[in-house]
Amino acid sequence: MDETLPLNENQNNSSNNNENNEKKSLSTFGKILNSLKSYFSKPSNIILVVFAIILAITVLIPLVYLLYNTVTIHIGEERLGDVGALTLDHWAKIFSEKKFNYAVNAFYLPLKNSVLMAIVACIISVCIGGGIAWLITRSDFPAKKFISLVFVFPYIMPSWSIAMFWENFFKNTGLEGIQAQMGMLQSLTGIITPANLVYGFWPCAICLGIHYAPFAYILIGGILRNMDANLEEAATILKASRFKILYRITLPIVMPALLSTVLLVFASSVSSYTVPAFLGTKGGLITLSLKMRQLISSPQYKGQGYVLATILMLFSIIILMINQFVTNSRRSFTTVTGKSSQVSLVKLGKVGKPVITALVIFYAAFFAIVPLISFALESFLEVSGNYSTFTTYYWTTTEVTNTYIQNSVGILHNKEIWSAFLNSLLLSGACALIAGTCGILIGYGTAKRRGSKLANFVSNVAFLPYLIPAMSFATIYLIISYTPTFGFLNGSLLLLIIVGSVKFLPFASRSGTNAMLQLSNEIEEAAVIVGVPWWKRMTRVLFPIQKSSFISGYLLPFVSCMRELTLFVLLTGSGTILTAVLENYEKYDCTQISNGINLIIIVSVLAINLLVNKLTGASIDKGVGG
Repeated sequence: MDETLPLNENQNNSSNNNENNEKKSLSTFGKILNSLKSYFSKPSNIILVVFAIILAITVLIPLVYLLYNTVTIHIGEERLGDVGALTLDHWAKIFSEKKFNYAVNAFYLPLKNSVLMAIVACIISVCIGGGIAWLITRSDFPAKKFISLVFVFPYIMPSWSIAMFWENFFKNTGLEGIQAQMGMLQSLTGIITPANLVYGFWPCAICLGIHYAPFAYILIGGILRNMDANLEEAATILKASRFKILYRITLPIVMPALLSTVLLVFASSVSSYTVPAFLGTKGGLITLSLKMRQLISSPQYKGQGYVLATILMLFSIIILMINQFVTNSRRSFTTVTGKSSQVSLVKLGKVGKPVITALVIFYAAFFAIVPLISFALESFLEVSGNYSTFTTYYWTTTEVTNTYIQNSVGILHNKEIWSAFLNSLLLSGACALIAGTCGILIGYGTAKRRGSKLANFVSNVAFLPYLIPAMSFATIYLIISYTPTFGFLNGSLLLLIIVGSVKFLPFASRSGTNAMLQLSNEIEEAAVIVGVPWWKRMTRVLFPIQKSSFISGYLLPFVSCMRELTLFVLLTGSGTILTAVLENYEKYDCTQISNGINLIIIVSVLAINLLVNKLTGASIDKGVGG
């Protein structure tokens, strides 16, 4: 009996320990459960967790998948080994294949052309955009309101519109083959320009520079407008020359904006596809984006195309990271103070003022208004550049106008064109709805949990698609659509909607975040106290207050999507959306119909932009003002 007591006591102790452990486990589990309930009781936390998962699936995993496909053997590349096996052959051939000078022609020459084209575009955009920004903010230039309104048109319009206008204006009968058509310049003056001014490197670089000049104008002009004018006033009192003030005071202050402009324009230009496609190919110019599409379109060289897509993506990300570093490191530049911002404007002089005014007005009108006139006229001319051959044939005929394109009847009767136009509206509307709504939700979540790791993760990943060149981003989803699981997406409008929504999400998320950060927490807290549910707080309280910013978050992706070609060119057929139809008609030199389609797109984009201004009260030209 005495021997069994310790045993029973041990058993009891063991049972008590087990019970205690179970209670502790239950207590720990209960605490975790309560913590989770408390965490997910806040809508902002639910939103951030959901979008962290969605963005990981739609942005991060596809990026990894792209990298994986650069070292994988694909169907059509069986000469390299078994399909699906790993290989470094794609990278080796792009960087070091000497046979037939392959690496030079496939990578190094296109890289050189792309970089040089981007450098020239940067110089042009900064000189023109920065110069006009200075005239409007620092001189007695008289036509400020007109220039502020009109100068931004080339940036609102698609970049390839400037390229098409350049071709319409400078093409001439001195060119070879089917391109030997009379343009506006030859028709009006008889001047025949050399071929390298119509097609090739210089036209591409100049058109990109003109397209991004308003971008430089907005960034640099915004800094000039808001900077403390007392610095310049003090230098003027000390008898410093205008050149010295500009060099020693103004330039250092606007340097962050200047560097941002250079880097952003460079990153956009080096990955440009549409302008080289319209003007470069006819002049024998090959760029990284053109070569990438050529390789990806060939089953035997897909892997090498994916390598170029990766290189282009890394190139742009590195450039934009440098921009982020530069702007962050220059935060000590205070340009807006509580002091007077009145500045004595530079007088352009009796001779200089009319000359400079005339030149600037001519430039702005030439690249903002004349292109629309050009597209309209070219669509009505039987013989390009010959205004005596005016006809409505290409708008009204039911006959086939081009033997290479089936059903290429007149624009008004062309079912393919109007079906593609409706598809573009549907695509743009769907992308705007998805991107805009997600942008508002991401903005709400990041604003409420500002500074947290999860909020920073969601905010940064949502912005990541902006850093990826459009064609590289499209390549990622093209690869995914080739897989058996997602094969149903290949070539479908649904794939375009997904790609467009994710690509244009940065616009909406930044707009939504900025709008939410402007709202005081007390506004929502008052609604919480009286028991208003979250969805009602969003629709009845927060949305009405920041309606302008939120609506712009919907309409900006809509406008961008309507004019987009680079993002969708790899993913769709030639008749799915209007920009793809335009490229197809341009490809087969059906000048009249391609100009008519271009006119339809530009008028639509400008009308939508006007709608943005009317609904939101915001305008892109308000960055500088007049």
